[in-house]
Amino acid sequence: MSESTQLAGRAASWQVRSRRAVANLQEVEFRVTSQWGQDGIIDWLIERTQIPPERQIFIEFGVETYRQSNTRFLLQNRNWRGLIMDGHPAVVRAVQRDNLAWRYDLTAQSAFITRENINDLIASAGFGGEIGLLSIDLDGNDYWVWEALNVVHPIICVCEYNAVLGDLHPICTPYHESFNRTKAHHSNLYFGASIAALRSLAAKKGYRFVGTNSAGNDAFFVREDYAVQFVDGSLQQIRSVPSRFRESRDRSGRNSHIGGVERLRFISELLVTNVETGSTMRLLDLEAVYSNEWLLAMFGKA
Repeated sequence: MSESTQLAGRAASWQVRSRRAVANLQEVEFRVTSQWGQDGIIDWLIERTQIPPERQIFIEFGVETYRQSNTRFLLQNRNWRGLIMDGHPAVVRAVQRDNLAWRYDLTAQSAFITRENINDLIASAGFGGEIGLLSIDLDGNDYWVWEALNVVHPIICVCEYNAVLGDLHPICTPYHESFNRTKAHHSNLYFGASIAALRSLAAKKGYRFVGTNSAGNDAFFVREDYAVQFVDGSLQQIRSVPSRFRESRDRSGRNSHIGGVERLRFISELLVTNVETGSTMRLLDLEAVYSNEWLLAMFGKA
C-alpha cells in the first residue's frame, strides 16, 4: 500500500467511524485493499462493537497472496494481529516480500482448508478462543468449514455467499473435501452457499445478520451479545442484495459475461444440498430461487 493510498484510507476510516447510524451497510463502504468495499464495512462494525484490545485479532482464509483481502487494511490501519491462510503456496513468500511479517504481528500459513482440518490448523498456529473478526472466502466449502469451526469464537464474521443460488432456499454445494470451483463446473458459477444458508447457520451459532456489501458477494454477521448493543439503533435497514457482476466462463475459460437469472441455466442440472433438511436435489427442481425483491434489484421494474 502506497503512502498516499494509506492516507486516503485513513481519512475514509475516520469519516466512517463518525457515523453512528446508517441506512444500511452499503453506506459505509470504501475500498483500500479489499475487492468490493469491505474495508469500510468492517471498519464501521469494529467501531460500533467496541472490541476490547485483547480481542483485536483476526483470522482470514482464502487470501491468495494477500494483496487484496478483507483484513490487510485492518492490519495496517488499526494494527490488529492475525492469521491468514490459503492453499496458494506463495502466500507466505508474498507476506515476507511486502515486509508485513516483521512490521506487524501477522502469521501466514499455506494450507488447503477443509472442515476436517480447520480447527487443527488454527490451533497449531497458536490461535483460539475469542477473536474480533473471522473472514471466510474459499470459493466452495465456505458453509461447511464455518459450520465445523469451533476453536475460535469471533465477534464479527464475514462470509462469501453465492448470489447465483438465490435468496429463498438454504442451499449450498454438497461437501467434498477437495472441492475446486473451476473443476466443479467450467462456468465458475457453481460454488458456495446461498445467503439463506449462511443466515441459517449464523443463527444457530448465535450471530445476527446485519447485511451485505453492495456487490452482493459478502455477508456480515455480528455475535448476538455485541449486536444487541448497537444494531437496532444504528442500522435502519438490514438486507441482502443480489450480485450483478458477470464472472461466468465458457468452456475455454474466457469470460462469457452472463448475468442475472441467466446464470442459473448453466448450473441448473447440478446438485445442491438443503442445509436444514439434509436433502440433495437439482437446482432446477426448486420451485423458485430468487424473491421478487431480488429480481427487481437485478432488472428493475418492467
